[in-house]
Amino acid sequence: MSNTGLIILTVVEIAALVVVLAVFLHLLAVRLRSVAEKLFALNAAVSGVQKNLGILKVGAPVINARLANVVAALTRVATRAERLAGRSERVTGR
Repeated sequence: MSNTGLIILTVVEIAALVVVLAVFLHLLAVRLRSVAEKLFALNAAVSGVQKNLGILKVGAPVINARLANVVAALTRVATRAERLAGRSERVTGR
């Protein structure tokens, strides 16, 4: 093969390599844009969760204190109900 043929073949190979790399980089850019959009949406969702957790962080101790009071009251009610049930069994003889 002559020098001219080798030079033309080399130029064609280099051009093909450049085209393949350009296509690869374009596809990579499209994929990265897609990932970036999904990450942006995820960031918005996480920000919403953080906002809600901030509210819960403030309100949780208050809710827990109220629930502790409810548990204490229900314990007293249950104890009284058991005592009353024991009395009614003795009175009725059951």
